[in-house]
Amino acid sequence: MSLFLLTFLSVYGALHLYLFVKARSAFAAGVGTSVAIALFLTAMVVGPIAVRLLDRHGMHLAGRYLAYLTYTWMGLLFFFFWLSLCLDVYNLSMKVLALLPGFSTDSLVWKGRDSFTFIILGVVFLGGFSGYSAWQIRLERVVLQTMKLPAQMEKLTIAQISDVHLGPMVGERRLARIIRLLERAKPDLVVATGDLVDAQMDRLNNLAAMLATLDPPLGKFAVAGNHEFYAGIRQSGRFLRTAGFNFLRNEGFSLNGLISIVGVDDPAGKRRYPENSVVGKEEKILLADSDPEKFTLLLKHRPRVEEESIGRFDLQLSGHTHGGQVFPFNLITRLFYSRQRGLHRLDRGSVLYASRGTGTWGPPMRFLSPPEVTLIELKRVGN
Repeated sequence: MSLFLLTFLSVYGALHLYLFVKARSAFAAGVGTSVAIALFLTAMVVGPIAVRLLDRHGMHLAGRYLAYLTYTWMGLLFFFFWLSLCLDVYNLSMKVLALLPGFSTDSLVWKGRDSFTFIILGVVFLGGFSGYSAWQIRLERVVLQTMKLPAQMEKLTIAQISDVHLGPMVGERRLARIIRLLERAKPDLVVATGDLVDAQMDRLNNLAAMLATLDPPLGKFAVAGNHEFYAGIRQSGRFLRTAGFNFLRNEGFSLNGLISIVGVDDPAGKRRYPENSVVGKEEKILLADSDPEKFTLLLKHRPRVEEESIGRFDLQLSGHTHGGQVFPFNLITRLFYSRQRGLHRLDRGSVLYASRGTGTWGPPMRFLSPPEVTLIELKRVGN
């Protein structure tokens, strides 16, 4: 059993145990009811693993329905945990105050069936709102000025999609919305900054055909995120190329002499699949090879900036964090990625834009982190 799987089962199982204890305490459940609840919660713990196994063995319809059940449950469980934890902290603070002379807080402690029911109502509300929010894809507009566009080009528009996670839960309906948004934006160039796919590649041909209809004047470019490697980098590459993307794997590209594009693999490939990932050149070499007189666009899945790269690229486009996807997970992702969303101006003229992502991973929900398609408009300044 891999360390990741063991960690996942331990943490996720602990959350379910927390829910079990709370539910049993609130309703004074008997042995039969407790066993039924425990069996259901155990099934939900292993549900995400079962989804992957069903998908891998060609049982796609069953995998899809199970994915909706288990991942929706996952999102609701997260909301339950945070709300219940807040209530626990509140009750504990009331009990601490009761230790002080002159304070009587017994009537303010909220527990039992009423408090559990209130939490469940809050979970249902937050889950419904977050499920709705996940479908409300925003077009985020960013305007940057540069002196590096050719004299004949006043502006260049780049549309970025990231972390779509095409698979059991993100399919034709979501992709159709994304494509319509891109078609209305009319960008010169479309880029995908990783995790476009999140499933077995043998059933995504229709989605590749949908993406192939996108035909921006300057083409489409993509890089590998960690999920391209999880799904199989060779299969992911075939999907991206069938969809009409130039798939950059640690390589640079001169776009009609207008700008330079550098695309690098996600480090997950090198760490977990070294036999399939050691291709191309390192980032610092690719950027050193780029023409410093041209605008250099760096496509990189994770919003990490290498110190030696600053000043060698003009704009880095990244994703990966989903902006936390469901608050308060943005507080956790911030521990690993300080620049997890939005525009960040760096030293020596370099800029990073980190997308919140266009789809969802895991729970089909977004709370205080709506999905986005980003339209970056580069405007030429100077002579």
